[in-house]
Amino acid sequence: MAIAETSIPGLLVVDWPAFVDERGWFRQTYQLSELEEALGREVVFRQGNHSRSHPGVLRGFHAEPWDKLVYVARGVAFCAVADLRENSPTYAHHETFWLGDPPRGEHRRLFLSEGLANAFLAMGTEPVDYLYDVTAEWRPGVDKRAVAWDDLTIGVDWPIDHPQLSEADRDLPRL
Repeated sequence: MAIAETSIPGLLVVDWPAFVDERGWFRQTYQLSELEEALGREVVFRQGNHSRSHPGVLRGFHAEPWDKLVYVARGVAFCAVADLRENSPTYAHHETFWLGDPPRGEHRRLFLSEGLANAFLAMGTEPVDYLYDVTAEWRPGVDKRAVAWDDLTIGVDWPIDHPQLSEADRDLPRL
């Protein structure tokens, strides 16, 4: 198992090896004790979420007041994580990842600490199943921060010029 730090504090890559044979493969996607050891704090997941997106759909950037552990179970997604914590030394910095089915994607998880925003673009020709566990339950009126997917300050080099966006994501502010 490997938990790797990234250039953004609180953003971890969680990657376990796959065991492959003629039947397919098996992969453990995380162990809570090792995640907590890497973070140096307790993590308690309160809710699991699953979204399915058609190719060309882009969701995000959204930063809610909780930690997230994301995983692409089917398809391939281009994922971007941006630091929206104003007091952070990496404020407005981002990292990108290809998650999901090989050969383009990788079956690994990303852990995002509270204040980090994630966005993802469904790639390929098949729908993308994007799963994420969070450390708080969603309630109406939850205070979240969201930023436009094409914000120039964040500067993600998306592999598409005109993604399909929800009305809410089309109207997000810029930094």
